[in-house]
Amino acid sequence: MNKKPYRPGPKRPSNATRPRGRNRQMGGKKEDTNPINDEIRASEVRLVGDNVEQGIYPIDEALKIAEGLELDLILIAPQAEPPVCRVMDYQKFKFQQRKHAKEQKAKSTKLVVKEIRFGPQTDEHDYNFKLKHAIGFLKEGAKVKSYVFFKGRSILFKEQGEVLLLRFANDLEEYGKLDQMPVLEGKRMTIMLSPKKPGSGKKKDAPAPDNRADQQDNDNTPVEE
Repeated sequence: MNKKPYRPGPKRPSNATRPRGRNRQMGGKKEDTNPINDEIRASEVRLVGDNVEQGIYPIDEALKIAEGLELDLILIAPQAEPPVCRVMDYQKFKFQQRKHAKEQKAKSTKLVVKEIRFGPQTDEHDYNFKLKHAIGFLKEGAKVKSYVFFKGRSILFKEQGEVLLLRFANDLEEYGKLDQMPVLEGKRMTIMLSPKKPGSGKKKDAPAPDNRADQQDNDNTPVEE
């Protein structure tokens, strides 16, 4: 049985030049990233980017536009019809991607929660000691979960525990905002405080005093009768 001869698929015209930036291999491994330049297999693309006339172009014309600007043709939306390509420097494009990923990671970082425990009859010295720690936690950007633990018959003093927690929240007003009022769950009465953004706890400046009366007293200009 005779095998059919191998017939390669269509090739890009030999006069099509390859824009710079195609070789992206590092350490022998190719980066898993956006196809660029002659890696793009679409027959036509939609161009976006600075210093280009946005629109739909045949792939060869889009490559020539990118090369003329000494930039790269980067596929950014392969699922679009036609696929969307951006004309820009590939290294700058990767830098922007890494920066965006870093910002997203910072936003999704889990917020730290610090716990502070009181007894229903906490003395003043212990209270101030824990208040100081709570201020430090909030300044560092952590949430503070504070609770009064009622052991045995001390549950009879739950009103006293509520007053203690509300006082604690009030003393921390400059550094944190109260997320919830005291809630009794089993043997614990709990509040949660979130750190305030820098500057949000500052009081508004008082309006400037009205000095017009003083100015009038010091004004020696005669008044017409």
